[in-house]
Amino acid sequence: MAPALSIVIPAWNEEAVIGRTLEALAAALAGRNDTEIVVSVSGNDRTAEIASGFPVLVVESERGRAVQMNAGAAKASGEVLYFLHADTIPPLSFCDDILEAVRQGHDAGCFQMEFDDPHWLMQLYGWFTQFPLTICRGGDQSLFISREFFMEIGGFDETLQVMEDIEFIERIQRHRPFHILGGRVMTSSRKYHANGMLWLQGIFGMVHLMYALGYDQESIRKFYRDSVT
Repeated sequence: MAPALSIVIPAWNEEAVIGRTLEALAAALAGRNDTEIVVSVSGNDRTAEIASGFPVLVVESERGRAVQMNAGAAKASGEVLYFLHADTIPPLSFCDDILEAVRQGHDAGCFQMEFDDPHWLMQLYGWFTQFPLTICRGGDQSLFISREFFMEIGGFDETLQVMEDIEFIERIQRHRPFHILGGRVMTSSRKYHANGMLWLQGIFGMVHLMYALGYDQESIRKFYRDSVT
């Protein structure tokens, strides 16, 4: 029997975090037979080796989050696809939350988000993810979509090097409502620690603005690459 839910994790050189995420997923999925995990790997570190130690399907892919998510989705067999970053932990009830939302007619959506840092500013950033605004969306919140709808709208745009998740959500919203679940995923604050809480959030805001103003992908990618460590 095909699984109801396929968890697709794009991972580029994520050896530092992929084991922790897969351990958390294994605990949440214990006793279930309606799920599968697909890890779409690129890079040159031990990510694939570590992932292979878990009951997952490891898919080799070219680099690029959109490319990797499409590659993972192509190998997945679930009726519902759930795209999850390698450094993000979903709530224990995530499978039931997603499948129930789909049963209720929500073909696509995401969780709210919180960071693994109790600092009030990081918690404030997470608090905003409850609102149905594009500026409050991001891939760190994870994303679920029915396979049928995913195929209907053509998957992720592989020509995009950045903002592929926002473009995908915008495309979803042109066809159907985008549903925000009540639960929260826990995502890593490592980039904020490395770059500064205010600085990095400002960079993300500028990337959103450049995308909205129609800047080409290379300009946005270069700005982001030159601004963060």
